Amino acid sequence: MTSPIPEELLRTRETPRNCSYISGETACLEYRLFRRLRSSQVEYLLSRGWRRFGVNFFRPTCPSCTKCIPIRIRVAEFKPSKSQRRVQRKNSQITVARVSPTVSREHLDLYHRWHEDMTDRRGWAEANSTVEEYASGFLSGEFDCLHELRYFDGTQLVGVGLIDVLPNSLSSAYFYHDPEWRPRAPGTFSLLCELSLAKHLGLEYVYLGYWIEECPSMAYKNRFPPSEILTEFVDDDEEPTWRMLSD
Repeated sequence: MTSPIPEELLRTRETPRNCSYISGETACLEYRLFRRLRSSQVEYLLSRGWRRFGVNFFRPTCPSCTKCIPIRIRVAEFKPSKSQRRVQRKNSQITVARVSPTVSREHLDLYHRWHEDMTDRRGWAEANSTVEEYASGFLSGEFDCLHELRYFDGTQLVGVGLIDVLPNSLSSAYFYHDPEWRPRAPGTFSLLCELSLAKHLGLEYVYLGYWIEECPSMAYKNRFPPSEILTEFVDDDEEPTWRMLSD
């Protein structure tokens, strides 16, 4: 088949490093940089295991580990579990708005408080992003598929999600939230909201990035069945094969 993907501005591979998800493993990511792509081209790359973050597309090329597995949810067949319905009820007062992505002091304050909490909980490196750094990291490039979901408790902004809305799918790219919201499972709630939006738009899949079964911060991604996983990474001109996770 002929690939619809134009030549990238840059293609590189990072120096191997200690994996931040699995102790004792060595991680390595391959990067491709595009200034702009059509939404159909973004979706084409996602189906082959790439993830988008700003102008960068990346996927793992780790030397001795293949535990990062691309996963996506089949939207039409998904039904919330009993515990997920309980999360929805706990967050019944939360309202969600889909807007054009931007950055403000309110965004930065929320992001920094969330990141500080994750630093305390999981040992993340400290972050103190400026408006320009946030925009460069999260919002760079010309991608009209990028949308922002804002979560409000009354008038207070308590969460921000960045998603790509594509011709046949939605990609869940990033989510951060008020640390005080944590007891009501905001991560689960935000994904349920994304699934609801995808169903409303008639989309077939929600892409969740990489599932790592033995990593607690990634293992939750198989709790939204039915899910499919990519059997192997392929080149742009090759057809990907996805299979049901339960197979």
